[in-house]
Amino acid sequence: MAAVNLTVRLATAAVAVPVILAVLFRAPAWCFYFLVLPVILVGEHELLGMTHPRDKVTRGIGVATSALVSVAFYFRPDDLNVVFTILLGLPLFAAGVTLLRLGAIETSAFRVFAFAYSPLFVALPLTLLAVMRRSLGSSGPGVVLLTLGLGWIGDTGAYFVGRSLGRHKLFEAVSPKKTVEGAIGGLAASIAWGIGASLGYLHGSLPLARAMPLATVAGALGQVGDLSESLLKRSTGVKDSGFLVPGHGGILDRMDSVIVTSVAVFLYTRWVGWN
Repeated sequence: MAAVNLTVRLATAAVAVPVILAVLFRAPAWCFYFLVLPVILVGEHELLGMTHPRDKVTRGIGVATSALVSVAFYFRPDDLNVVFTILLGLPLFAAGVTLLRLGAIETSAFRVFAFAYSPLFVALPLTLLAVMRRSLGSSGPGVVLLTLGLGWIGDTGAYFVGRSLGRHKLFEAVSPKKTVEGAIGGLAASIAWGIGASLGYLHGSLPLARAMPLATVAGALGQVGDLSESLLKRSTGVKDSGFLVPGHGGILDRMDSVIVTSVAVFLYTRWVGWN
């Protein structure tokens, strides 16, 4: 069964990766955003499907809200009015939606916070990928590739090292299959990706002295993103966030680490800058 699952995973990657690379490096920046936006909307639908399983109306409102948040931030990422409106408006809007769609009073507070949190967990971080692609000029595609690799290569390293060498449970209550050895292997893979990027396609714009700490921090935080999504699934009794990505589960199952690495790399470009 594990061999079949691995084959499906590899086949999915063989189809998806060339498409992503072609759009990222060959197409205009706005084309990449049109690739990212559907991913955001599906991810939002999956998240609210876990927290609002019987409320299709609220899920629809949540998806529409995330679309508006993503579009507003993509076009005005430096506008503090947009940022403050999102951060201050989401909790109030979430409370209003929950009052209109009250349902079981025992879960109402949970649903308020889940609705308000979901665009901040899914829409904004993934929109950062498209923002970096557009705003960093000729370095944009490479920075996005760095970000994706820090998450996905880290996941791959953790998967293979955990399967072959994993003995000690990492966080059994949250994710029973994850091991300490897998986490170390995943972090090593992320660091190796960062070093390779510095010496290769980002040579001259990401010095090795900066690439290593960035990859270390982003790779470690990417694993936190993975565990956070596992926590959400475990607490809501869901095995996979969805079934859209063969061999991987749902969009969130595939993007959970990238959600966090995108934030880490974006903040690096803002606080440290990018040559």
